[in-house]
This record gives sequence, C-alpha cells and structure tokens, in this order.
Amino acid sequence: MYTIFIDISDILKVKSFVNIACKYNFEISLSSGKHIVNAKSIIGILSLDLNKPIQVTIQQSTNHEDFVEEIKNFIIPIKENV
Repeated sequence: MYTIFIDISDILKVKSFVNIACKYNFEISLSSGKHIVNAKSIIGILSLDLNKPIQVTIQQSTNHEDFVEEIKNFIIPIKENV
C-alpha cells in the first residue's frame, strides 16, 4: 500500500485527476476524514471535503510510479518536523 496527499480543490482538478486514475488498472482510493471513495468516481470525489488535503491510497505497491509521476502536480509536499 502506498499513501500520499493531494490537493484537488476545484472541479477542473478533479476531472483531470479522475482521467489520470482511470488509466490504471489497480485500485486507488481517496479519503477525507471518515469518508473513503473510489478515485475513479467523480461523484464520489465530489462528496469529499475538497478544501482539505485528500489522502490517496494505492492498494498495489508495485508499478505505481507512473501514476504518481502523472499526478505530481496535485501532490502536497510533506513537511517534516526538524
């Protein structure tokens, strides 16, 4: 399992993200709070609070590099405590 956080705070970003996610045959889920939805479902994604960072979970941990590369513009960098 591989997890990252993304920002898809407007409908154009959601549409672009879903188009990318649909190209891959492994399971991808998005979660915000208690809600978990299929990353390939625009309606599911729109049910989330898009004003907050969205957690992306890729169920297959191998061969996910191409997907992550395609969504790099949505990824929120993680700030580490120093």
